[in-house]
Amino acid sequence: SLDEICADPEIGMVICLTTPAAHYPIIKQALLAGKHVFSEKMIAVDLWQGKELVQIANEKGLHLGVAPDTFLGGGIQTCRRLIEDGYIGDVFGGSIHMICRGPEGWHPDPEAFYQPGAGPMFDMGPYYMTALANLLGRCSKITGFSGRAHKERIIGSGPRYGQKIPVNVDTFVCGTMLFDSGAIVDSRISFDVYCFTSDYAHIELYGTEGVLYVPDPNAFNGQIKIVRGNEGVMRELPTMYPYKDNCRGVGLADMAKAIQTGREHRCSNMQQLHVLEMMESFTTASREERVVTLETPYERGPIMDIHGMQGILD
Repeated sequence: SLDEICADPEIGMVICLTTPAAHYPIIKQALLAGKHVFSEKMIAVDLWQGKELVQIANEKGLHLGVAPDTFLGGGIQTCRRLIEDGYIGDVFGGSIHMICRGPEGWHPDPEAFYQPGAGPMFDMGPYYMTALANLLGRCSKITGFSGRAHKERIIGSGPRYGQKIPVNVDTFVCGTMLFDSGAIVDSRISFDVYCFTSDYAHIELYGTEGVLYVPDPNAFNGQIKIVRGNEGVMRELPTMYPYKDNCRGVGLADMAKAIQTGREHRCSNMQQLHVLEMMESFTTASREERVVTLETPYERGPIMDIHGMQGILD
């Protein structure tokens, strides 16, 4: 039980893999017991909860890490290097695109995906917002609108096949983000769209010297493409960094290393607190029909090191 875990002096870190709604009480109990915590996305379902957890971790001198860690993969890290080295000049704009039909066709128990704290923004949004924060830095303002195409969904597999489930969260979310750097990025995230796999997920970043096509941030690798200047040619670039396979857990390993060496871990709680505020702001902007100014501070962590052997984090 969680009580037994928290009472065991030989356990130094708790890994939280529950549904998001349970993250806040579990993480809080573990932190108060003096345990480091690494949690699956998101840090919490409400911003005030996330702020409280970060405060507890800071007061107790504990590490609190939060997924996703896919931004540590070769794909996103290579794209960050390309941006920092000026391959597309100054990034002034971009677009993110995550559209699909939703999980009820294949997931045997998909009801949680259509309740508050989930939906496409809170389920898939963390991958995209984390990638953008790592590539572009802090987001300062967000505006947008959201809605839902269906009031009910039908389960398409498993023992509950054919059962209807209610949709209690918006499933088509559109908006625009303004970053401190001045970059303006538009967003479409939805569980309502019939689409081909090639249309499913991508990030485009527009620079003064070209366009960078960032691979699916829900994976550690993928095709990186670039168009520079007036060449009129789209080129595919190789991945320069390690962790190209399904390396989920690298963020946890990085935090364990950080605890041993005394440095900051890369899947920082401040990053995910900022990501949570970004996602919440889309809902607030739509509900209140206004531009939302974000308050959470955020500074990007260092880019990954390139080592000859995968697994060497420092």
